[in-house]
Amino acid sequence: MKVPRILQHRDLNLVQRTYNFFATITGLTIFNIQFFKNLLIPPYDIDQVKKHMIELGIKTFPIVSVTGFIIGLVLTMQSEPVLEKFGATDFLPATVSLSVIRELGPVITALIFAGRVSSGIGAELGSMRVTEQIDAMEVSAIDPFNYLVVTRIIATTMILPILTIYVIFIALGGSYLSIILNNTMSFEYFKNSVLASLEFGDFIPSIAKTFVFGYIVGVVGCYKGYTTEGGTEGVGRASTTAVVLASLLILIFDMILVKLTLWLWPTLG
Repeated sequence: MKVPRILQHRDLNLVQRTYNFFATITGLTIFNIQFFKNLLIPPYDIDQVKKHMIELGIKTFPIVSVTGFIIGLVLTMQSEPVLEKFGATDFLPATVSLSVIRELGPVITALIFAGRVSSGIGAELGSMRVTEQIDAMEVSAIDPFNYLVVTRIIATTMILPILTIYVIFIALGGSYLSIILNNTMSFEYFKNSVLASLEFGDFIPSIAKTFVFGYIVGVVGCYKGYTTEGGTEGVGRASTTAVVLASLLILIFDMILVKLTLWLWPTLG
């Protein structure tokens, strides 16, 4: 019996997608190993790292500012009616601050950062690859991997925690604005309530995992851009797939890191 052509086509697509998936995982693993090898070999281009940190931070600053403010505002608006049913509106600042600091702030900032930065790095390095600028650097005895990749990954790893801390404060500001629009809670009471609900262990895991998220954004963007093929169409694919893959890995590693955090700090659960 002959297999219908549409089924043959689906089987080929499935095989191709499976191959592409494992090829990406393998290539990304090798790329990570190469990064750590180059990271241990001086010299280190500190000026390039600073340049990328400033550039990436400034470009992402406006969108994370708006996002952080809206997170705090909307979360407070959604939580307040629920707490009112139980007569627990006094716990509103604590509820919002714990939600923002532990999970929403780091993860949403990382996803916004991935959408803005990972695609940009993928497109930039992809354009350099297809126009043979990277090949020209190799001919000129310049290590393009160290100059283009290592500096960007270090920059994304270091800048995301700073952005996350900023977003947390902006989100708490949005939360307080939402509260005073409907209640007469003083800023002093809001501040004391937030501080009383938090422990030192709430900050450490939340900020620590943003280093991992920043590394993911940098390494995925650089990998997709550095290995681009297929001309201008390949640059577009590299930019798009960098965002998708980085966002997916951020969510997967967030789940793993949350589980690890609850294992190390059982009291946080």
